[in-house]
Amino acid sequence: MSILQSKAAHQPPFSKTLMSAGLAVAALTLSTSPITAQATGTLAGSKPNILYIIADDLGYSDLSAFGGEIRTPNIDSLVKSGRILSNHHVSTVCAVTRSMLYSGTDHHLVGEGTMGAPNDERRGLPGYEGYLNNHALSIAELLRDGGYHTYIAGKWHLGSLVNSSINKTPDQWGFEKSFTLLGGAASNHFGHDTSAQKTYTENGQYVSLPATDVSGQPWYDTNVYTQKIISYIDADHGDGKPFAAFATFTSPHWPLQVPEPWLSQYSGWYDAGYDVVRNRRLLRQKQLGLVPNDYTVASQTLPDATSASPATANNGKAAASYINANTVETGNLLNVDYGPGLVDPVWNSLTPAQKKTQARYMEVYAGMVSNLDYNVGLLIQHLKNIGQYDNTYIVFHSDNGAEGWPLSAAQDTINASNFNNLGKDQTLRPSGSAATNIQYGLRWAEVSATPFRLSKGYTTEGGTSSPTIIHLPGQTTQYPTLRDFVHIRDVAPTLLELAGISQPSTPSANVGVNNLPLVVYNGRDAYPITGKSYLSELAGLNTGPLHTEAVGEEQYGRAYLRSGQWKALWVEPPLGPADGHWQLFNIVNDRAETNDVSASHPDIVNQLYQSWTDYLHNTGGVEPLRPLGYY
Repeated sequence: MSILQSKAAHQPPFSKTLMSAGLAVAALTLSTSPITAQATGTLAGSKPNILYIIADDLGYSDLSAFGGEIRTPNIDSLVKSGRILSNHHVSTVCAVTRSMLYSGTDHHLVGEGTMGAPNDERRGLPGYEGYLNNHALSIAELLRDGGYHTYIAGKWHLGSLVNSSINKTPDQWGFEKSFTLLGGAASNHFGHDTSAQKTYTENGQYVSLPATDVSGQPWYDTNVYTQKIISYIDADHGDGKPFAAFATFTSPHWPLQVPEPWLSQYSGWYDAGYDVVRNRRLLRQKQLGLVPNDYTVASQTLPDATSASPATANNGKAAASYINANTVETGNLLNVDYGPGLVDPVWNSLTPAQKKTQARYMEVYAGMVSNLDYNVGLLIQHLKNIGQYDNTYIVFHSDNGAEGWPLSAAQDTINASNFNNLGKDQTLRPSGSAATNIQYGLRWAEVSATPFRLSKGYTTEGGTSSPTIIHLPGQTTQYPTLRDFVHIRDVAPTLLELAGISQPSTPSANVGVNNLPLVVYNGRDAYPITGKSYLSELAGLNTGPLHTEAVGEEQYGRAYLRSGQWKALWVEPPLGPADGHWQLFNIVNDRAETNDVSASHPDIVNQLYQSWTDYLHNTGGVEPLRPLGYY
């Protein structure tokens, strides 16, 4: 599809196309075929290629195939010859997810106990280095040593080139060819960085960005990452070796920016506001069979907050008493202190100017998603052009929940006064005009998270549920939605089984944190892979459940523990319970986390809490004395 065709496909106004698009995707999803040996036969033959695509901060419902109104025809086409994973979970933030994706084990063990080194009492502890540490395995290294070409273009966020002894760039972790943004976010998706700024590396060397990409268009990161992956594949094509290419896009992460024609595609689509768009998405998700028909929306959104709720009297003082996920063990629930709440007005509390600005934020965001879809289409079409599509395992998912960075009224005022600059390359804005480095805020994040609760940074379903689509080699029809719970730690063992490569298993004479066993690989001690391969489930050879054991998480002091039908959840006040108790949800029937049943099942809560403390101990994790989100 050309850019002009892509633009034409997006012209109909939102109100006229929403329901027809929903019914079309619903028909697509229901038109499934029985799983045959077609795909599994390919798995048993020559080693398949791997194309692993990651979006950055994409919400659960943004894709058309997951209920969104944003046009994503190329990703929808991937669904037609693949399958949706509706219960795939990542971590709450990007670097932590990526550490588990590449290592196949818990993030506390491999250096990302928090996203970056913590600024609290955990700083300096093992597992809190803030980069992928030397005890991590790397799926890229394992695939390379197993006969694969390995490429990455896009976001890295797991370390940088500090000095000769601390070099954590992708080329040190098994990637033969790499072009990466080292940090967590670009200051400008249109580039302009120089090598002196040390933001981008290619094959381990800092690089300056050119003004244009290989097609002569202004440099824009999503387009360039695609071009890099294609060039890497082409350079080795025909040498008989399979490839594993990781396209780790930074879209639609803030700052919200996208070139034309995508910048103007969605003009007027979001003027109806948060609730209208969210309810329409929920309706489409019901039609698609992604959520039960009795799901509601009103209980999932945060209350109207035109001003911040006050902090407690002792907050920030020596006399303060903070609670964390372990407070239930000590019983210390007196003098619970916490900071102020967030300004988070509902649509009807906004002024006309604020509504116009907020709608524009979402228009730009939607344009970024459509541009991302266009680039996914280029990658898939290229595989077809070179005859490799039928022998390629393709994955698409987001790295965490929707980005809900809180916005202030002052930010909205500045952006409203510079409305015509929103979403553009800020280096080209008119002289004297203010910069507009925009996010889309908590309310649009709630829309992106539909039907789930909260967003990025939280251990709720809205923070950890990732829209995921997988295409098996040789697959030509859509397989039924896989609803079993799978986790980002499961990726590495799945890719290794697909590639016919054994997991490292040579025991080390040394032990890790809390006497955990280590394995030896390439002369160094590493934590073994703890995820489970779900390849058999994808091929229809096993019906699960994949995880019969409890699965836990901790990030920023927020926590969850899943076991069977239950999920215990801890979030600090004021968004969590004021008394600091662990909530309990029947996660099979209530993934929206609307009905806290902890008061009715205190024995289950206690059992899950004990399992969570075991999890934290067994991974070297430490609950902070005062939980604080990355916002």
